[in-house]
Amino acid sequence: MIFKKGEIFCGPGGLSLGAKQAKVEGLDGEVYTIEHQWANDIDNWACETFRHNICPGDPESVIQQDVRELDIESLSPIDGFSFGFPCNDFSVVGKHKGFDGEYGPLYTFGVRVLNVHQPKWFVAENVGGLESANGGAAFFKILEDLEKEGYVLTPHLYKFHEYGVPQKRSRIIIVGIRKDLGLEFKVPKPIYDGTINPFVTVRQAFEDKPIKEDAFNNELTRHNAKVVEMLNYIPPGENAWYEGIPQELRLNVKGAKLSQIYKRLHPDFPSYTVTGSGGGGTHMYHYAEPRALTNRERARLQTFPDDYEFLGPKEQVRKQIGMAVPTLGAKVIFEAILKTFAGIEYEHIEPKWKAVLQDPKPKRNRKNAYSKTKVD
Repeated sequence: MIFKKGEIFCGPGGLSLGAKQAKVEGLDGEVYTIEHQWANDIDNWACETFRHNICPGDPESVIQQDVRELDIESLSPIDGFSFGFPCNDFSVVGKHKGFDGEYGPLYTFGVRVLNVHQPKWFVAENVGGLESANGGAAFFKILEDLEKEGYVLTPHLYKFHEYGVPQKRSRIIIVGIRKDLGLEFKVPKPIYDGTINPFVTVRQAFEDKPIKEDAFNNELTRHNAKVVEMLNYIPPGENAWYEGIPQELRLNVKGAKLSQIYKRLHPDFPSYTVTGSGGGGTHMYHYAEPRALTNRERARLQTFPDDYEFLGPKEQVRKQIGMAVPTLGAKVIFEAILKTFAGIEYEHIEPKWKAVLQDPKPKRNRKNAYSKTKVD
């Protein structure tokens, strides 16, 4: 069975690559896969990267356009749908405007796709800060709107390092399956716990299979001599506020001191979260060399293969990589969806939020429609 998938806010293709990599053989021998059908994003370079890697033979299937101007009704039929709706206004970094910001309401275009095309399933992704935006009301409003389109929802906070991604990156993923199909998605059980099954480390990501010097997107960043000297005093895992840095090399900063400024990765742990920023000492810094990571190294932490080529100027490439969903994390979720449709049991855990919206009794306070499940 082949599920044809559409996507909005597609970025450079992290979700779609994970979907392409997912493959499940059913109990009767039938193979379940996911194929790209169409995608949309407003960013030109992200669309170019997506076309180049996901659908080089069908570039016109990627529509570079503001989603608010997208003709959703004219898009071809789909069986599956994914959308990592913009997180700028839900992130804990920044002003955290939620629905009051420019980007907060854009999730409604994903709801519109569900209303028009009624795919069998969907995957929606956003930052963990979504849970507390607008005092918690935004998250529950989004769940309510998605559920109203006829879907059984399984929302969960995924910690991707627990699934083999060499990076501590937590994201809310909402999986929905159309109610009339009689299926319910279950959260796949994490593979790594940091003890019996140690997390995948930065050292493993970089050294198990070293990156070739001439690899695509592997250009080094030029640093001035003072930055290089300062980095030489910073041990792995520490940042610009490390006490061992000589006074003359320290940053002259008053007020709040961000922990990720000139922070060097620790080789024996997963990295901290890869972001799309890079100015002011936020590039992410190598544990063994006094320099920022290359974009290819950042892509490694996001579990993109080395032959996945990001197009555009260096700064645009960094932005694309930082905004993407880790490919391996996406693959785990899409494989679980395929197993659900194939009738294959798999180990699972309780979702962080347990759905009770299926209760036909009316509720005055819809914010309480989802209750938290204790998740360690």
